[in-house]
Amino acid sequence: MKPWNVEICDVTLRDGEQTPGVSFSCEEKSAIARKLDEVGVEMIEAGFPAVSPYEQQCVAAISRLGLSARICGFARARKPDVDAAIDCGVDMVSIFIPTSELHVRLKFKKPREQVLEEALLMVDYVTDHGLPVRFAAEDASRTDLAFLKDVYRQGAERGAALLSFADTVGCLTPLEMHRIMTDLVASVDKPLCAHCHNDMGCATANTITAAEAGAFQLHTTVNGIGERAGNASLEEVLVALRMKGDIGRYDLSHLTELSRMVEKFSGIRLPKNKPVVGEFAFSHESGIHIAAILEDPLTYENFPPELVGGERHFILGKHTGKKALEHVVASLGCELSEPQICQVLDQVKKHSEQKCSITPDILKKLIRKAREEKPQ
Repeated sequence: MKPWNVEICDVTLRDGEQTPGVSFSCEEKSAIARKLDEVGVEMIEAGFPAVSPYEQQCVAAISRLGLSARICGFARARKPDVDAAIDCGVDMVSIFIPTSELHVRLKFKKPREQVLEEALLMVDYVTDHGLPVRFAAEDASRTDLAFLKDVYRQGAERGAALLSFADTVGCLTPLEMHRIMTDLVASVDKPLCAHCHNDMGCATANTITAAEAGAFQLHTTVNGIGERAGNASLEEVLVALRMKGDIGRYDLSHLTELSRMVEKFSGIRLPKNKPVVGEFAFSHESGIHIAAILEDPLTYENFPPELVGGERHFILGKHTGKKALEHVVASLGCELSEPQICQVLDQVKKHSEQKCSITPDILKKLIRKAREEKPQ
C-alpha cells in the first residue's frame, strides 16, 4: 500500500484554546508546542496574534523556539491582523474568509465577490512579504460549490500555497466529505486542507476520509478540544494514519503524555472511554477477552498500548473469569489454590454487582480472607 500524502497541522493552540473557558499561558503553549514537535507534527498553528498583545507575545515566543515544525499564525483578511501575524516571525500566515451565503450576508452585508477581492489583496500583501499563505474558506461545507471552486482558483492564482476547506459547524458525514473533497482535489491545482469540527461526532472520520480522498493537510487538536463539540482529535487521526494510511513517521509514543498535558492545562477532563488515550482505552474486564489477550493481545486490541505510550489494565468485576483473576493475583505475588481462587472470584462478582469497585486493597483483603478460611 502506498502511504497517503498528508501532513498534520495541529491547531490546539488556536482553535483548541477557543474551547469555552480555556486559556493557555505562554509557558503552557510552549510546552505543548515542544511536545507536538516531538511527535513529528509538521505545522503548529500557534495562535491568533490579533486577539491581544499577550497572544501576539505567545505566538512570537513559539516562533523563536527553533522547532522542526513550521509555525503558522491565524488572521482575518484585514491588514492589522496580517501585520500582527507577520510581526511574530511565523513561517506561514493563514488568512480566512467566510464563503457561505449565510456568513457573508450576516458578517459583511456586501457582495461575496467584493469580500473575496478584499481578501485576495491580503494574500498579495503576505506573499509580497515573502511568506506563504494558507487561504482558508470558513463554512466551506455550506458554500455553493461553484463559488467555492472560484474562491480556491483565485486564491491559487494569487499565490496561496494551501487552500483550506473548513467544515465549520461539523455538518458533513464521511460520505459527503469524500464526494466534496474528491471533486475539489480534481478541480484545483494546489494542496487542500481539511479542517473538521465535531458537532455530529464525525470530525475524526471526516478528516481521515478527506485524506483518503486526496486532502494534504489535516487539522487536529489534542484530545479533540475546540469550539462547541471540538475538532478532529490528533491522537485518533495519527493512529488512523498509522493503521490505515501506512504512515509510520510520527512518534506516537508521546501521545498519552501529550494528552495528559493538555488535559491539565485546559482543565477539560477526558472521558474514560476516550479512544487511544482514555483511561479505559486498553482496559479489559470480560473474562473471555482477558483469557484471549493473555494468549495474544491482538485478539482484542487493534494496536498495542505501547504504541501510544499507554498501558494495558485488567479490571476485575462481574464479567471477570478465573484465568484473569489468576493472572492478577499472580501479578501481586500471591498464590492461591483452586478453591481459594473460586472463592475470591465469587466475592469479586458479588462486590461488583453492588457497584463496588475492586481496588487493589479490596482484592488483597479478599485474598487474605480466602487464605484464612478453612476449606470446606
